Amino acid sequence: MENQHRYPARSTAIAARLMGGEMMIMSPVNSTFFSLNEVASLIWQAADGRTSLAEIVDTRICPAFEVDRKAALQDAEEFVERLSRHGILRVSTEPVEDASDSEVPLA
Repeated sequence: MENQHRYPARSTAIAARLMGGEMMIMSPVNSTFFSLNEVASLIWQAADGRTSLAEIVDTRICPAFEVDRKAALQDAEEFVERLSRHGILRVSTEPVEDASDSEVPLA
């Protein structure tokens, strides 16, 4: 599946909190905590199920960081795949109309 045809969306019932520019997320699968760096946090925040991964990289990552588009897409793809294996992100080949989240803040 090509990057520009992937639509990441945050899974529902995720516990998450933004702390000092980094997102802290707890996996619903095994309660593992993930600390996302600034780039990963931007992808996480933009993962609405309606915006393609390529668009997230083009509009959020490349303008904010001096990074090659091809390298950024590859890194974003690997990040999305890793989080989808942990049940934190869902990935679709089509935009998801109702990607509403039930994100739960961490205490």
